[in-house]
Amino acid sequence: MNEKIEKVSTENENEYLLEVNNLVKWFPIKAGFFKHTVGQVRAVDGVSFKIKRRQTMGLVGESGCGKSTCGRTILRLLPKTSGDIIFDGQDVSALSRQELRHMRTRMQIVFQDPYSSLSPRLPIGEIIGEAVREHGIVPASEFDDYISRVMEACGLPSYYKERYPHEFSGGQRQRICIARALALSPEFIVCDEPVSALDVSIQAQIINLLKQLQNDFGLTYLFISHDLSVVEHISDTVGVMYLGSMVEYAETDKIFSHPLNPYTQALFSAIPIPDPDAKINRIILKGSIPSPANPPKGCKFHTRCEKCMEVCKYAVPKWKEVEPGHFCACHLYNDAEEEAAAVEEMNAVIEKEGVTEKEEEVL
Repeated sequence: MNEKIEKVSTENENEYLLEVNNLVKWFPIKAGFFKHTVGQVRAVDGVSFKIKRRQTMGLVGESGCGKSTCGRTILRLLPKTSGDIIFDGQDVSALSRQELRHMRTRMQIVFQDPYSSLSPRLPIGEIIGEAVREHGIVPASEFDDYISRVMEACGLPSYYKERYPHEFSGGQRQRICIARALALSPEFIVCDEPVSALDVSIQAQIINLLKQLQNDFGLTYLFISHDLSVVEHISDTVGVMYLGSMVEYAETDKIFSHPLNPYTQALFSAIPIPDPDAKINRIILKGSIPSPANPPKGCKFHTRCEKCMEVCKYAVPKWKEVEPGHFCACHLYNDAEEEAAAVEEMNAVIEKEGVTEKEEEVL
């Protein structure tokens, strides 16, 4: 493989390649003739995590919980509402247009649908090489050989260059998407449900390819998925999202063997076990997911939680390290001081609601 896409470790580099602190992304709700903002969809609502270099973090949760929005906001494909995104010591949101252009080669994304993310009008060689030419990754004289080497690294013969996307299967198209991202020699790749549209046997091939590329080029992944079995196989750490918020984060072995948050416990109880004699204690969640435009007060999960307490309905649980390296947001793990603060917050909310109700009665 050409030295242009080989990774060389640098001295004194930060342990964490990506740090996300209290990231918020809200979408305005417009209504009326003049399209006034009447509300906000809280797609990502205060998410924090870190990813070490050359490791994979899995981001899981139900459909619509904000996983993909989180990934795209990190890459600045969507503007953030607030929070900090620190990539290799640099604040991504503070970069100028020219600095962001340079950063684009270091941060890439593999989209969920390999059918719609490839232009049907371009041959494969041009799809993979378009950004390579735009950013001047290699001299023009080396361009053709470079694209061939990138394709071969992703399991694609070089003679595919003249073919078009409609001539390939789903698994081959996803390899093309991965090759397009790899061609820019990135350090960090957001994998946005890259195997959800593929057959199970093809999923295994793509996952193995991603792991092989990570070993060869020192890549760091944010792997977004709702397939927990795949996440368990590929990830070093796992974060669990619910209704725009992170509810739990830990190393993969720790979170799968000992989930703390009731939502995580319910989510993991749905993982199928390939043993017909095994008894699975499934946790069936009641109700439906609340609207992100009008989330419940207090803990967002309290409307569906079997372990819901009175304080859960009014006080927002604090994000804390319950065990070494195991973070969770749940009132079940409050100490005496945190419990007192939560009760005080609950009483303040109840008192405020009582005053509001009296004002409405007067009106």
